[in-house]
Amino acid sequence: MSDPSDNELGNEEEDETKANNLADPEIVTKYRLAGDIATKTLAKLCEMIVPGKSPLEISEAGDAMINEACAAVYSKSKLEKGVAFPTCVSVNNCVGHFCPLKDEDGPPLAPGDIVKLDLGVHIDAYATQVAFTLVVPNADGSAPTMANLKAMDVIKAAHDASELMQRMFKVGAKGSEMSAMVEAVATSYGVSAVQGVLSHQSKKHVIDGNRCVNNKPTVEHKVDEVTFEANDVFSFDVVLSTGEGKSNEQSARTTIFKRAVDQTYKLKMKTSRAFFSEVNKRFSTFPFTLRALADSRAAKMGVVECVNHELMESYPVLYEKPGEVVAHFKFTAMLLPTSIVRATEGPALQAFVTSEKKVEDEALATLLATEIVKKKKKEKKPKAAE
Repeated sequence: MSDPSDNELGNEEEDETKANNLADPEIVTKYRLAGDIATKTLAKLCEMIVPGKSPLEISEAGDAMINEACAAVYSKSKLEKGVAFPTCVSVNNCVGHFCPLKDEDGPPLAPGDIVKLDLGVHIDAYATQVAFTLVVPNADGSAPTMANLKAMDVIKAAHDASELMQRMFKVGAKGSEMSAMVEAVATSYGVSAVQGVLSHQSKKHVIDGNRCVNNKPTVEHKVDEVTFEANDVFSFDVVLSTGEGKSNEQSARTTIFKRAVDQTYKLKMKTSRAFFSEVNKRFSTFPFTLRALADSRAAKMGVVECVNHELMESYPVLYEKPGEVVAHFKFTAMLLPTSIVRATEGPALQAFVTSEKKVEDEALATLLATEIVKKKKKEKKPKAAE
């Protein structure tokens, strides 16, 4: 007779496999829908990257757009949906995760600033992510004068590496091949890959799976080899810098957290218990910003005890050295049984983002020049109720 615990484990594994089987068209539809919302939100936010706009204003607008768009789909269903990663607006040498509270905004954008937009959307806990880098133009839309002459190089390099990742994502390909490609592209452009950045597998309820690809392998930052398989969903991150590619925390407050679902602790403070209860009810397994809590001031206090006892994972705001510039591109893609689908993407690079440098490796240059044929999607409206 089998051990009941073995049966339970088998059922859990079977349920997980079923919940992540891309042969199920409904699952693919939810990923596509989340991706469409993310892509359209990004496009609207790009229009807000003008002199005078503040990171807070853009971040709040992004989350509001996502929530509004998600509310309009599966509207009669109780499906969980909404922000899978809060809208971040990281400027110049800020590597990422800048999502300010109302009283802690960053400086208004100025011509020549390099802005990285980063956000995520989920439908029924199937999450997609997207990130894009652009330059704040002059007030008339023209190309600004750049303080860092390598800024255009790093944006173009990161974009090329991101495009190559899409072309390399196929059954049997290895994560280490992607890591080597990022390093080769960075070298061609005279910039550096940022350490500590990982591209993660996604599953239902999971935005940062254990299978991942390293942006910059080092002795301190190693991951197990990944061989891509059918049914894989990955969010690919490319982050490059004009500096050494090393980041650290500074004075900016960490505002993005995620529930560590495998940890338990009996919280002592009333404020912490109230905060933890609200997080469990509203944000389940995905990252959230303290700004989204009912009382962000109380949340700033309540989160401390939760982090100290490992009930929350944090996403600190990271920076390169002052004067350096960081570029970031991200997209989510799926390996379907019969095709490869990119669920999210940014707009074209701004016309004035050009570089005299290019990918020097002949094989990579040839692959980059390969046109990706996009299959025309069948317009399928989501069900109003389930």
